[in-house]
Amino acid sequence: MTGLVLLTGGSGFVGSAIARALLGAGYGVRALVRPTSRRNNLAGLGLETVDGDMCDPAALTRAMRGVQYVVHAAADYRLWTRHPAALVRMNVDGTRTVMEAALAEGVERVVYTSSVATLKPRHDSAPANETDALDVADAIGAYKQSKVAAERVVEGIAARGLAVVIVNPSTPIGPRDIKPTPTGRVIVEAARGRMPAFVDTGMNLAHVDDVAAGHVAALERGRPGERYILGGDNVPLREMLGEIARLTGRRAPRLELPRAPLYPLATAAEAIASFTGREPLLTRDGLRMSRHRMFFTSEKAMRELGYQSRPYAEALHDAVDWFRAAGYLH
Repeated sequence: MTGLVLLTGGSGFVGSAIARALLGAGYGVRALVRPTSRRNNLAGLGLETVDGDMCDPAALTRAMRGVQYVVHAAADYRLWTRHPAALVRMNVDGTRTVMEAALAEGVERVVYTSSVATLKPRHDSAPANETDALDVADAIGAYKQSKVAAERVVEGIAARGLAVVIVNPSTPIGPRDIKPTPTGRVIVEAARGRMPAFVDTGMNLAHVDDVAAGHVAALERGRPGERYILGGDNVPLREMLGEIARLTGRRAPRLELPRAPLYPLATAAEAIASFTGREPLLTRDGLRMSRHRMFFTSEKAMRELGYQSRPYAEALHDAVDWFRAAGYLH
Protein backbone atom coordinates (compact mmCIF):
# COMPACT_ATOMS: atom_id res chain seq x y z
CA MET A 1 0.00 0.00 0.00
CA THR A 2 1.05 3.54 -0.76
CA GLY A 3 -0.75 6.85 -0.73
CA LEU A 4 -1.30 9.98 1.32
CA VAL A 5 -2.15 9.67 5.00
CA LEU A 6 -3.72 12.37 7.13
CA LEU A 7 -2.23 12.03 10.61
CA THR A 8 -3.78 13.78 13.61
CA GLY A 9 -1.67 14.27 16.72
CA GLY A 10 1.52 14.12 14.66
CA SER A 11 3.46 16.57 16.83
CA GLY A 12 3.03 14.45 19.95
CA PHE A 13 5.02 11.58 21.40
CA VAL A 14 3.18 8.68 19.76
CA GLY A 15 2.06 10.69 16.75
CA SER A 16 5.56 11.76 15.74
CA ALA A 17 6.73 8.15 15.96
CA ILE A 18 3.83 7.16 13.69
CA ALA A 19 4.83 9.90 11.24
CA ARG A 20 8.35 8.48 11.06
CA ALA A 21 7.04 4.94 10.60
CA LEU A 22 4.66 5.99 7.82
CA LEU A 23 7.36 7.94 5.99
CA GLY A 24 9.74 5.01 6.36
CA ALA A 25 7.13 2.72 4.78
CA GLY A 26 6.80 4.98 1.76
CA TYR A 27 3.60 6.88 2.56
CA GLY A 28 3.06 10.56 2.08
CA VAL A 29 2.10 12.20 5.37
CA ARG A 30 -0.02 15.28 5.98
CA ALA A 31 -0.06 16.15 9.67
CA LEU A 32 -2.93 18.13 11.18
CA VAL A 33 -1.35 20.27 13.90
CA ARG A 34 -2.90 22.88 16.15
CA PRO A 35 -1.27 26.31 15.67
CA THR A 36 -0.25 26.34 19.35
CA SER A 37 1.41 22.89 19.35
CA ARG A 38 5.17 22.47 19.63
CA ARG A 39 6.56 21.06 16.38
CA ASN A 40 10.02 19.99 17.54
CA ASN A 41 9.19 16.33 16.91
CA LEU A 42 8.36 17.02 13.25
CA ALA A 43 11.45 19.08 12.43
CA GLY A 44 13.36 17.78 9.43
CA LEU A 45 10.93 15.01 8.54
CA GLY A 46 9.88 16.58 5.25
CA LEU A 47 6.16 16.01 5.72
CA GLU A 48 3.29 18.38 5.03
CA THR A 49 1.70 20.16 7.99
CA VAL A 50 -1.72 21.78 8.07
CA ASP A 51 -2.93 24.05 10.83
CA GLY A 52 -6.21 22.93 12.36
CA ASP A 53 -8.07 21.47 15.30
CA MET A 54 -9.66 18.02 15.25
CA CYS A 55 -12.86 19.50 16.70
CA ASP A 56 -13.23 21.81 13.67
CA PRO A 57 -15.23 20.08 10.88
CA ALA A 58 -14.25 22.64 8.24
CA ALA A 59 -10.54 22.27 9.00
CA LEU A 60 -10.81 18.49 8.85
CA THR A 61 -12.66 18.57 5.53
CA ARG A 62 -9.88 20.71 4.05
CA ALA A 63 -7.16 18.51 5.53
CA MET A 64 -8.72 15.31 4.16
CA ARG A 65 -8.95 16.41 0.57
CA GLY A 66 -6.94 14.03 -1.58
CA VAL A 67 -5.95 11.62 1.17
CA GLN A 68 -6.52 7.88 0.96
CA TYR A 69 -6.06 7.04 4.64
CA VAL A 70 -6.39 8.60 8.07
CA VAL A 71 -4.51 7.75 11.26
CA HIS A 72 -6.25 9.44 14.16
CA ALA A 73 -3.70 9.57 16.98
CA ALA A 74 -4.61 12.92 18.54
CA ALA A 75 -5.81 12.78 22.14
CA ASP A 76 -5.60 14.63 25.44
CA TYR A 77 -3.60 12.15 27.54
CA ARG A 78 -3.68 13.37 31.12
CA LEU A 79 -4.67 11.48 34.25
CA TRP A 80 -5.63 14.73 35.99
CA THR A 81 -6.91 18.06 34.76
CA ARG A 82 -8.64 21.09 36.22
CA HIS A 83 -11.13 20.87 33.37
CA PRO A 84 -12.18 17.24 32.82
CA ALA A 85 -15.11 18.26 30.59
CA ALA A 86 -12.68 19.82 28.12
CA LEU A 87 -10.62 16.61 28.04
CA VAL A 88 -13.74 14.57 27.36
CA ARG A 89 -14.82 16.98 24.62
CA MET A 90 -11.43 16.73 22.92
CA ASN A 91 -11.24 12.94 23.03
CA VAL A 92 -14.88 12.12 22.32
CA ASP A 93 -16.22 14.99 20.22
CA GLY A 94 -12.90 15.39 18.42
CA THR A 95 -12.90 11.71 17.49
CA ARG A 96 -16.49 11.96 16.29
CA THR A 97 -15.59 14.93 14.08
CA VAL A 98 -12.60 13.11 12.56
CA MET A 99 -14.60 9.96 11.84
CA GLU A 100 -17.58 11.84 10.37
CA ALA A 101 -15.24 13.79 8.08
CA ALA A 102 -13.49 10.59 6.98
CA LEU A 103 -16.84 8.99 6.17
CA ALA A 104 -18.05 12.06 4.27
CA GLU A 105 -14.80 12.35 2.27
CA GLY A 106 -14.78 8.66 1.28
CA VAL A 107 -11.46 7.83 3.00
CA GLU A 108 -10.48 4.25 2.17
CA ARG A 109 -9.30 3.22 5.64
CA VAL A 110 -8.85 4.71 9.10
CA VAL A 111 -6.61 3.57 11.94
CA TYR A 112 -7.87 4.86 15.27
CA THR A 113 -5.43 5.10 18.17
CA SER A 114 -7.37 4.04 21.22
CA SER A 115 -5.69 2.75 24.41
CA VAL A 116 -5.60 -0.24 26.73
CA ALA A 117 -7.42 2.19 29.05
CA THR A 118 -10.56 0.88 27.33
CA LEU A 119 -9.85 -2.67 28.49
CA LYS A 120 -10.50 -4.26 31.86
CA PRO A 121 -7.44 -5.58 33.72
CA ARG A 122 -7.89 -9.04 35.17
CA HIS A 123 -8.01 -9.42 38.94
CA ASP A 124 -5.56 -12.33 38.93
CA SER A 125 -2.94 -10.18 37.10
CA ALA A 126 -3.18 -12.46 34.06
CA PRO A 127 -2.71 -10.52 30.80
CA ALA A 128 -5.98 -9.11 29.45
CA ASN A 129 -6.79 -9.23 25.74
CA GLU A 130 -9.07 -7.48 23.25
CA THR A 131 -12.18 -9.26 24.55
CA ASP A 132 -11.85 -7.71 28.03
CA ALA A 133 -13.90 -4.61 27.24
CA LEU A 134 -14.46 -1.94 29.88
CA ASP A 135 -17.77 -0.13 30.38
CA VAL A 136 -17.77 3.66 30.74
CA ALA A 137 -19.37 3.29 34.18
CA ASP A 138 -16.41 1.19 35.37
CA ALA A 139 -13.68 3.42 33.90
CA ILE A 140 -11.63 5.37 36.45
CA GLY A 141 -11.17 9.06 35.71
CA ALA A 142 -11.96 11.37 32.84
CA TYR A 143 -9.24 10.07 30.52
CA LYS A 144 -10.30 6.43 30.68
CA GLN A 145 -13.98 7.37 30.47
CA SER A 146 -13.33 9.52 27.42
CA LYS A 147 -11.37 6.80 25.61
CA VAL A 148 -14.08 4.20 26.25
CA ALA A 149 -16.75 6.60 25.01
CA ALA A 150 -14.63 7.49 21.97
CA GLU A 151 -14.30 3.82 21.03
CA ARG A 152 -18.08 3.48 21.09
CA VAL A 153 -18.31 6.52 18.78
CA VAL A 154 -15.82 4.94 16.35
CA GLU A 155 -17.70 1.64 16.37
CA GLY A 156 -20.97 3.44 15.66
CA ILE A 157 -19.60 5.31 12.66
CA ALA A 158 -17.84 2.16 11.40
CA ALA A 159 -21.26 0.48 11.36
CA ARG A 160 -22.32 3.11 8.82
CA GLY A 161 -19.65 1.99 6.36
CA LEU A 162 -16.32 3.48 7.44
CA ALA A 163 -13.44 0.97 7.33
CA VAL A 164 -11.81 1.46 10.73
CA VAL A 165 -9.11 -0.57 12.46
CA ILE A 166 -8.72 0.18 16.17
CA VAL A 167 -5.35 -0.17 17.87
CA ASN A 168 -4.90 -0.14 21.64
CA PRO A 169 -1.37 0.86 22.63
CA SER A 170 -0.34 -0.10 26.15
CA THR A 171 2.22 2.23 27.79
CA PRO A 172 4.58 3.63 25.15
CA ILE A 173 8.00 4.80 26.33
CA GLY A 174 11.08 5.93 24.46
CA PRO A 175 12.54 9.02 22.77
CA ARG A 176 10.80 12.32 21.93
CA ASP A 177 8.43 12.35 24.93
CA ILE A 178 8.54 16.13 24.98
CA LYS A 179 5.55 16.87 27.22
CA PRO A 180 6.27 14.35 28.88
CA THR A 181 3.47 11.79 29.23
CA PRO A 182 2.42 10.59 32.71
CA THR A 183 4.72 7.56 32.39
CA GLY A 184 7.49 9.76 31.02
CA ARG A 185 7.21 11.91 34.14
CA VAL A 186 7.66 8.82 36.30
CA ILE A 187 10.80 7.92 34.33
CA VAL A 188 12.18 11.45 34.72
CA GLU A 189 11.47 11.61 38.46
CA ALA A 190 12.95 8.16 39.03
CA ALA A 191 16.02 8.99 36.95
CA ARG A 192 16.52 12.11 39.07
CA GLY A 193 16.34 10.06 42.26
CA ARG A 194 13.01 11.51 43.35
CA MET A 195 11.04 8.28 43.71
CA PRO A 196 12.36 6.57 46.87
CA ALA A 197 9.27 4.35 47.26
CA PHE A 198 6.58 2.63 45.21
CA VAL A 199 3.24 0.84 45.41
CA ASP A 200 2.59 -2.72 44.29
CA THR A 201 1.38 -2.33 40.73
CA GLY A 202 2.55 -2.99 37.19
CA MET A 203 2.09 -2.00 33.59
CA ASN A 204 2.75 -3.15 30.05
CA LEU A 205 5.68 -1.24 28.56
CA ALA A 206 6.31 -0.92 24.82
CA HIS A 207 8.85 1.04 22.79
CA VAL A 208 7.05 3.93 21.09
CA ASP A 209 8.67 3.07 17.75
CA ASP A 210 7.31 -0.49 17.94
CA VAL A 211 3.85 0.91 18.66
CA ALA A 212 4.25 3.19 15.65
CA ALA A 213 5.24 0.25 13.43
CA GLY A 214 2.13 -1.50 14.71
CA HIS A 215 0.02 1.37 13.37
CA VAL A 216 1.48 0.90 9.89
CA ALA A 217 0.84 -2.84 10.12
CA ALA A 218 -2.75 -2.15 11.18
CA LEU A 219 -3.20 0.17 8.21
CA GLU A 220 -1.91 -2.45 5.82
CA ARG A 221 -3.09 -5.73 7.34
CA GLY A 222 -5.62 -5.00 10.07
CA ARG A 223 -9.17 -6.21 9.69
CA PRO A 224 -11.74 -3.39 9.71
CA GLY A 225 -13.97 -3.66 12.75
CA GLU A 226 -11.27 -5.36 14.82
CA ARG A 227 -8.99 -3.97 17.51
CA TYR A 228 -5.42 -4.90 18.32
CA ILE A 229 -3.39 -4.41 21.47
CA LEU A 230 0.03 -2.94 20.67
CA GLY A 231 2.06 -3.70 23.77
CA GLY A 232 5.30 -5.13 25.05
CA ASP A 233 6.48 -6.58 28.35
CA ASN A 234 4.40 -6.82 31.51
CA VAL A 235 6.54 -5.21 34.19
CA PRO A 236 5.98 -4.68 37.94
CA LEU A 237 6.61 -1.04 38.91
CA ARG A 238 9.33 -2.13 41.33
CA GLU A 239 11.23 -3.81 38.47
CA MET A 240 10.82 -0.78 36.21
CA LEU A 241 12.20 1.57 38.88
CA GLY A 242 15.08 -0.82 39.52
CA GLU A 243 15.99 -0.81 35.84
CA ILE A 244 15.90 3.01 35.74
CA ALA A 245 18.19 3.06 38.79
CA ARG A 246 20.60 0.72 37.00
CA LEU A 247 20.61 2.93 33.91
CA THR A 248 21.32 6.06 35.93
CA GLY A 249 23.73 4.65 38.51
CA ARG A 250 21.34 5.27 41.37
CA ARG A 251 20.15 3.13 44.24
CA ALA A 252 16.95 1.23 43.47
CA PRO A 253 14.00 2.10 45.73
CA ARG A 254 13.14 -0.64 48.24
CA LEU A 255 10.28 0.85 50.24
CA GLU A 256 6.85 -0.47 49.23
CA LEU A 257 4.05 1.77 50.46
CA PRO A 258 0.42 0.87 51.24
CA ARG A 259 -2.11 2.89 49.26
CA ALA A 260 -4.47 4.05 52.02
CA PRO A 261 -2.10 6.63 53.62
CA LEU A 262 -1.31 8.04 50.17
CA TYR A 263 -4.88 9.21 49.43
CA PRO A 264 -4.63 12.33 51.66
CA LEU A 265 -1.31 13.17 49.99
CA ALA A 266 -2.92 12.75 46.57
CA THR A 267 -5.81 15.00 47.60
CA ALA A 268 -3.33 17.66 48.72
CA ALA A 269 -1.31 17.30 45.51
CA GLU A 270 -4.45 17.79 43.42
CA ALA A 271 -5.43 20.86 45.47
CA ILE A 272 -2.02 22.41 44.80
CA ALA A 273 -2.28 21.49 41.14
CA SER A 274 -5.66 23.25 40.89
CA PHE A 275 -3.78 26.50 41.58
CA THR A 276 -0.57 25.82 39.65
CA GLY A 277 -2.12 24.04 36.69
CA ARG A 278 0.72 21.51 36.70
CA GLU A 279 -0.45 17.89 36.63
CA PRO A 280 0.45 16.21 39.95
CA LEU A 281 2.56 13.06 39.95
CA LEU A 282 0.33 11.51 42.62
CA THR A 283 -3.45 11.49 42.05
CA ARG A 284 -6.42 9.73 43.57
CA ASP A 285 -7.41 8.23 40.23
CA GLY A 286 -3.84 7.02 39.75
CA LEU A 287 -3.96 5.28 43.13
CA ARG A 288 -7.29 3.66 42.26
CA MET A 289 -5.89 2.42 38.95
CA SER A 290 -2.79 1.07 40.66
CA ARG A 291 -4.88 -1.49 42.54
CA HIS A 292 -4.71 -3.61 39.39
CA ARG A 293 -1.65 -4.61 37.42
CA MET A 294 -2.26 -3.33 33.90
CA PHE A 295 -0.96 -6.42 32.13
CA PHE A 296 -1.94 -7.20 28.54
CA THR A 297 -1.08 -9.53 25.69
CA SER A 298 -0.34 -8.51 22.09
CA GLU A 299 -0.72 -12.08 20.80
CA LYS A 300 -3.52 -11.13 18.37
CA ALA A 301 -1.49 -8.29 16.85
CA MET A 302 1.54 -10.57 16.58
CA ARG A 303 -0.51 -13.24 14.84
CA GLU A 304 -2.52 -11.05 12.45
CA LEU A 305 -0.31 -7.99 11.92
CA GLY A 306 3.17 -9.42 12.36
CA TYR A 307 3.61 -7.02 15.28
CA GLN A 308 6.88 -7.24 17.22
CA SER A 309 8.14 -5.49 20.34
CA ARG A 310 11.66 -5.23 21.70
CA PRO A 311 12.49 -5.87 25.39
CA TYR A 312 11.23 -3.11 27.69
CA ALA A 313 14.75 -2.47 29.03
CA GLU A 314 15.78 -1.22 25.57
CA ALA A 315 12.82 1.14 25.52
CA LEU A 316 13.72 2.46 28.98
CA HIS A 317 17.32 2.90 27.87
CA ASP A 318 16.22 4.97 24.86
CA ALA A 319 13.85 7.01 27.02
CA VAL A 320 16.48 7.80 29.67
CA ASP A 321 19.08 8.65 27.01
CA TRP A 322 16.66 11.02 25.29
CA PHE A 323 15.55 12.71 28.51
CA ARG A 324 19.20 13.15 29.49
CA ALA A 325 20.20 14.62 26.11
CA ALA A 326 17.15 16.92 26.12
CA GLY A 327 18.00 18.33 29.54
CA TYR A 328 15.17 16.82 31.58
CA LEU A 329 17.46 15.12 34.11
CA HIS A 330 19.40 18.15 35.37
